[in-house]
Amino acid sequence: MHPTSRFSRAFSPSSRFSRFSRLAAALALGVLALPALAQDTKIKFQLDWRFEGPSALFLVAKSKGYFAQEKLDVTIDAGSGSGNAVNRVASGAYDMGFADLAALMEFTANNPTAPGKPVGVMMVYNDTPAAVLALKKSGIKSPADLKGKKLGAPVFDAGRRAWPLLAKGNGLDPAAAAWTSMEPALRETMLVRGDVDAITGFTFTSLLNLNARGVKDQDIVVLPYPQYGVRLYGNAIIASDALVKQKPEAVKGFLRAFAKAARDVMANPEAAIKSVKERDGLIDEKLELRRLKLAISTAVATPNAKAEGFGQVSAPRLSLMASQVSDVYNTKTRVDPKAVWVPTFLPSAAELNVFPK
Repeated sequence: MHPTSRFSRAFSPSSRFSRFSRLAAALALGVLALPALAQDTKIKFQLDWRFEGPSALFLVAKSKGYFAQEKLDVTIDAGSGSGNAVNRVASGAYDMGFADLAALMEFTANNPTAPGKPVGVMMVYNDTPAAVLALKKSGIKSPADLKGKKLGAPVFDAGRRAWPLLAKGNGLDPAAAAWTSMEPALRETMLVRGDVDAITGFTFTSLLNLNARGVKDQDIVVLPYPQYGVRLYGNAIIASDALVKQKPEAVKGFLRAFAKAARDVMANPEAAIKSVKERDGLIDEKLELRRLKLAISTAVATPNAKAEGFGQVSAPRLSLMASQVSDVYNTKTRVDPKAVWVPTFLPSAAELNVFPK
């Protein structure tokens, strides 16, 4: 055969097309064999209440992209109470939430056989924000003065549920005061009208609600539970059983992002409140800034929180709270601290060093 014949066949158009086809097929198989690109983990998060000042702790992590940096796609929804937040995480409707630790303890102890109970993974309100509030003209100055008085609060209010602890700790029979139930929106209004002598509520909620109804700070008496011997923890971040077991790295990433945001919020609350305004354009920025600062000073950056470490709990104190909740809430089974609290997802000590110097 003539050399040019072999050359012509090797570089003929049909030969080039055949080789191109084989190369394309090989590349296609290689692409198909590559793993799918990792997508951000979706997390539905349930707040305990409306979009108010304290929700900046979570909204800043969203607005500044801290969740996204952890490969998390987080959706944050307003809530309607800690009990509902616990129930929604337990049902699987939400992956994580923000709820009073006592509410989580009560749910766990009252549903011992329920599969997949949520657990607390990070403490935020190291001291319960619960307080008794009264008008100064009532003459109430201490818990002892509540004997024979009419107290008001929604039935699920944390302060009302923990009232026996406050009463007994201050030498008062819990039955010495009568309770009136109402919807949350009517609580402060009924106090101002004189329908009740005192109310229970979170300090940074009820105090500002009274201000909004024309009552000045100097005319209000606030009796914070922590200052009168009640050492309950407040709200914590909770996670579903499924998320904890199936995506532990997502839980860790969420808490790292939250700790970073908490540092920013405490360092500059004025800037942080903008994230709440972005989410709810109807809020009063000045009012919500004050609410945020009150929440930080009374519940987040407290002496107890600084002693125990942000996000963390003290084992003896947690055990005491579990025992107290078992007694006061009259749960079906005793609260097991280990069943409600899992500290293994917390960020490092350096990452938890969030309090301003």
